Amino acid sequence: MSTKQGRESGSTSVKKEEKKVKSESASTHVTLRFKGQDEEEVRVFRMRRNVEMRKVMKRYGETRGVKWTTFVFILKDGTRIRESHTPDELELKDGAKIDAMLHHEGGGYESDVLEVNRGLLKELEDMGFSMARAAWGLHHSGNSSLEAAVNWIVDHENDSQFEKMPVVEFNIEIESPSPREDTAETAQARANELKERARKLREEEETKREREREKERIRAGKEMMETRRIAEENERKRNIALRKAEKEEEKKAREKVMMKVNADKAERKSRLGLPTVAESTSTSTLVAPLDTKLQKMLMPSKSKEMRECLRSLRRNHKEEDPRTMRRAFDTLLMIVRNAAKTPDEEKYRRIRVTNRLFQERVGRFKEGLEFMELCGFKREGGSEFLSLANDEGDMSRLRDAAFQLQSAVTNPFFGLLSKEAAEE
Repeated sequence: MSTKQGRESGSTSVKKEEKKVKSESASTHVTLRFKGQDEEEVRVFRMRRNVEMRKVMKRYGETRGVKWTTFVFILKDGTRIRESHTPDELELKDGAKIDAMLHHEGGGYESDVLEVNRGLLKELEDMGFSMARAAWGLHHSGNSSLEAAVNWIVDHENDSQFEKMPVVEFNIEIESPSPREDTAETAQARANELKERARKLREEEETKREREREKERIRAGKEMMETRRIAEENERKRNIALRKAEKEEEKKAREKVMMKVNADKAERKSRLGLPTVAESTSTSTLVAPLDTKLQKMLMPSKSKEMRECLRSLRRNHKEEDPRTMRRAFDTLLMIVRNAAKTPDEEKYRRIRVTNRLFQERVGRFKEGLEFMELCGFKREGGSEFLSLANDEGDMSRLRDAAFQLQSAVTNPFFGLLSKEAAEE
């Protein structure tokens, strides 16, 4: 029984201690509710009763993301709160509501005044500044110094909104302990000196910004020139690679022709009973260089005619848009490849001449129709179709045609740098 009574006694003492702590906290701290003029949200802060209101004012400004001097803090009964006040001095109760008033469009507050330094205000007036601008300059510079106020006035000399005189209140707490006793001439000279210093500082900053902008323009120009140079270099390398690939293809074609010529020659000699050339000799003859005239004589007539037809198409219409000629070559290449890959498909062996796309890309060029005929397509009678007969569908001829077209498509100088074009 005694143990139970001891426990109850201990619990009662703990509760009394907690109530005592809460009572002491309530007597030393106060909770304040701030509401901005431009927002619906209520912000709650807790502070000691004997601490200046400046601390909670600054904290409120930080939560709003602006300087605390942007606001004027007013109690519900209209009393203005100064930063040097304490909750005890204002007799604030726990949960007291404080309104944070903002500047209005015309400058100034609807129901508050500006606190300024009387001594600095007089010095600014002696320098020739209007009382309105002097008051605004001191307010926005925080009454820190004469030079700071002059700098602000010079920076905002073209802002007409600060011509309106605000309601001013002089606070003894921020008065100068020993105001300067300058004559009118000295004050004017000091004003001119401060103005000139502010203007020079502004000019230096503008010169620095202009220098930075010029550096940025030069850097951007260099980057653009370097990008253009790289693009031109890549284009040059691509053209060189295309010409090299074309030469390689021509070399392979010549070797193929030479191999066929040597085989025909050996066959004819064997039929006539003449001695044949040794394989090693044949091989050496195959790789031996031939002059240009002999190469042209040995080139199959159809391949030569196809190549010359495509060159004529490029040369005779060089004034056309390069994309138009590219579409013509691409269309011919597609027709030839389809016929070679699927020779049994009838739709790839019959081309309607009156087809709109065919006319726009190939049919309107005489050389395009001639190339189709060289590939084996024929137009019989008054038919509107170009047909590739079964006996004319020689795969080797279609492959040669595809090779010539591929060369024309990949080489941007095809038909423009040939010997025949130069002679013309």
